[in-house]
Amino acid sequence: MKIEGVHRFAVAQERLYEAILDPEILARTMPGCESLERVDENRFRGALNIAIGPVKGQFQGTLELTDLDPPNGYHMALKGQGPTGFMKGAGKIELRTVDDGTELAYDLDAQVGGRIAAVGQRLLDSSAKVVTQQGLEGLAAQVEVGAAPGEAAVPGEAAAVVRPAPPSQSQMAARFAGGLWKEMVPAPVRRALEIALWLALGAVLGWWLRGVM
Repeated sequence: MKIEGVHRFAVAQERLYEAILDPEILARTMPGCESLERVDENRFRGALNIAIGPVKGQFQGTLELTDLDPPNGYHMALKGQGPTGFMKGAGKIELRTVDDGTELAYDLDAQVGGRIAAVGQRLLDSSAKVVTQQGLEGLAAQVEVGAAPGEAAVPGEAAAVVRPAPPSQSQMAARFAGGLWKEMVPAPVRRALEIALWLALGAVLGWWLRGVM
């Protein structure tokens, strides 16, 4: 499974690089993350709740960063194991300065096995895209607090910044469902279904009003 793309942040490259090394910020941005702690200089251990279709479970895993090139990026390797299967992935994160902030490019190859792989490749691919987008949007919400485009990171500043609370599990589930709906259902079909739903609701409302009157 290939996970790749580009996301733009309205912060300086140095600030973003520091953020993607901070386990507290990463834990607040990774959907379903229960915990994430540093066990070595560039190695982390954590727990992640995964829900893809009918398959749900918690994965215990590690995240290792290598080939660090501050503030331009690094390579990463992820391994996780849980009652519903396993997951592992490897790839690279690259940062580059643009006119209005920083672009983060990601290129990862991932594998899953066990019951979680039985949901089907299309659902896995769509779920991975939605979760990745949620994580990047969450990261933007954390790092863009109090920052201006092109502003350099200030040592020790993170402790003084009041960062937004991460979304609750129910909020993340709702966002995931909405994202999966957009990812898996073509736009013309979505519009047709939405129109049909509104017509059905209008018919029900009209029937109810006639009964009341």
